[in-house]
Amino acid sequence: MTYRRRPQRKREPQVPFVSSETRFPAPNSSWYARGRDLVDDLVRKSPSRFAILVFTALVLLFTVLFSLPIASSTSTITPLHDALFTAVSVICVTGLSTVDMATHWSPFGNILVVVGVNIGGVGVLTLASIMGMVISRRLGLRAKLLAASDSNPSRIHAGPINEGQAVRLGEVGSLLATVAISTLVIEAVVTAILFPRMLLDGVPLGEAAWHSVYYAAMAFTNTGFSPNAGGLDQFANDYWLLGGLMLGVFLGSLGFPVIYAFARGWLSPRRWSLHVKLTLVTTFILLVAGMIVYIVLEFDNPKTFGSLNAGDTIFQSLFMSVMTRSGGFATITVSDLHGSSLLVSDMLMFIGGGSASTAGGIKVTTLAILFLAAFAEARGRAQMEAFGRRIPADILRLAVSVVLWGATTVAVSSILILQISKQPFDLVLFDVISAFATCGLSTGLTQDLPPAGVYVMAATMFMGRVGTVTLAAALAASQSRQLFKRPEERPIVG
Repeated sequence: MTYRRRPQRKREPQVPFVSSETRFPAPNSSWYARGRDLVDDLVRKSPSRFAILVFTALVLLFTVLFSLPIASSTSTITPLHDALFTAVSVICVTGLSTVDMATHWSPFGNILVVVGVNIGGVGVLTLASIMGMVISRRLGLRAKLLAASDSNPSRIHAGPINEGQAVRLGEVGSLLATVAISTLVIEAVVTAILFPRMLLDGVPLGEAAWHSVYYAAMAFTNTGFSPNAGGLDQFANDYWLLGGLMLGVFLGSLGFPVIYAFARGWLSPRRWSLHVKLTLVTTFILLVAGMIVYIVLEFDNPKTFGSLNAGDTIFQSLFMSVMTRSGGFATITVSDLHGSSLLVSDMLMFIGGGSASTAGGIKVTTLAILFLAAFAEARGRAQMEAFGRRIPADILRLAVSVVLWGATTVAVSSILILQISKQPFDLVLFDVISAFATCGLSTGLTQDLPPAGVYVMAATMFMGRVGTVTLAAALAASQSRQLFKRPEERPIVG
C-alpha cells in the first residue's frame, strides 16, 4: 500500500498589523498618549471632578479673553474682577453683570459672549462628548457613560439600573445629535421670529440681524443678556417679540432629554419616560401658579402692573413667571416689585428648570421627588410612585442632598454679601438666589458691589451651575454596597 503525500498549501506571507496611529503618528505621540490616559483615568475615577476642571479651565480662558483690550469698546484692559465675573456669568449662563453689556464690549467681546453662552448652555460634558464623536467618528463606551451621566447623574450608580430612564445608554449618540441639532434649530427659529419684528419696530437691518441672533442665543441658553442699553424697555409692549423670547426660554429650560423625547415622537406620550412626564407636569404647574400669584400680588402696584388692563397684566405676569425659571429677561424694574413678589420670585428661581437643561436651580424633578416622598409618607406607603412607576429611595437621597447643597450655598453667600454691601436682606437674597440659580434677574445690587462682593457672587454662580450636577454625580458614584447592618434606632423627627 502506497501513501500519497498531501500537497501543502502555499502559505501567504503574514503582514504585521499596522494601526492608523503607527502609519500616521500623532505629533508628540508619547505626550499625547500620556495626556489621553490621564484624562481617561480622571473621567473613569471621578466624572464630577472632571466636570469641575473643564468648567474652571473655560472660565479662566474666557477671563483672559475678556481682559484683552480688543474685547472692550474703549480698547482698554477690563479689570480682573469684572472680566472674571463676566466669564463665570457667560460660561454658567447666568446673565448677571457688573458692566453694561450693551456698551462695554466690542464686537469681538460680544462674539465671545454668544459663543460662551452656547458652550455653557449645551453643557461642557455633552460638548466634549460631541467633539470626541466628531473627531473619532464613533462614540466610545467611556464617552457614552460620560454623556449619559450628564443627562442623568444617577446612571453611574453602582449596580443594576432600570433602562426605562430619561435616556438609555444605547441612545446617547442620538441624544448628542439631538443636542447639537436642537440648539441650532431652536435658536434659528427664535431668530426668524425676532428678526422681522425688529425691522417693523424700526431697527436698522444689520443691527436687527445681529440683535436677533444675540437675543435667540440668550433666550435658549436662559442667560438673559441684552445688547440694548435699556434692556427690553423699547420692546416692553411688543408681545410678538416677547413671545419669541418666552418660547426660547421655555424650550431651553425643559432639558435635552425632554427635547429628545419630543424628537422621537411627541404624539406618543405613552412612550415618554417618567423623567419627561415629571418635568412637563411640574413645569406647567409652576408656570401657571407663578402667573396667578404675580397677578394677585402686583395688580395694584402702580410701578409694575397696576396701570395695565387685564389682558396686559395676564401676559406680563406670564412673562415674569417664565423668566424667573432662569430666563433672566425683564420688562419691569425688579426692585419695584412688592416684597411678597420678590419672595415668590426667590422660590421660582431656586427651583429653576429641567435637568440637563440650560436652566439652573435645583431642577423641577428634584422638587417633584420631594413632594412625591411627602405624599407617600402621608399615605403611609413605603415606596414613591408616579405614572405607574416606582421611584427608588436613592433618588430621594440625591434630591435631598441637592436641596441642602443649594440652601447652604445661598445662606453662606447671603451672609457674606450682607456683610460686604450692608444692603437690605430682600435685595441681597434675590440677587444671591439669581446667581445660584443662574437666572440673571437683578435688583441692581450686583452692579454696585465692590470687588470682594463680585468674587463672592462669581463663586455662587459657579457653585450653582456646576455644584448641583457634580454633587449628584459624585454622590451617585460614591455609593457602595455594605455587607452588614447596624442596630436600628429611630430618632424623633418633627
